[in-house]
Amino acid sequence: MKRSGNGTAFWGWAAFGIAFEIKGAGWMSEGCSITINGREVRVTPGTSVAAALMMANEPCRFSVRGEARGPLCGMGVCMECRATVDGVAHRRTCQLVCADGMEVVTG
Repeated sequence: MKRSGNGTAFWGWAAFGIAFEIKGAGWMSEGCSITINGREVRVTPGTSVAAALMMANEPCRFSVRGEARGPLCGMGVCMECRATVDGVAHRRTCQLVCADGMEVVTG
């Protein structure tokens, strides 16, 4: 947890590295914008790519039977969160923090 010097902000972490901040109006202006399957998604600083995928309601990949798959372990062991990130295939999205302009392709 981190508190700002003026005591107005609180950072916390939830499952899969979801970053959330309780702050005044306009807090999202401090976030970053990533593209998931051609759709722009805004996230708060420190959010994992896996968390952004979950917030965007996008599966990370599909099984050989066509079933949607998503993050399971949240620590890079299960490989269920793999997606193509910035042109590199099979990246473990639970281990990547979102960066402005990042492009994620799933499926």
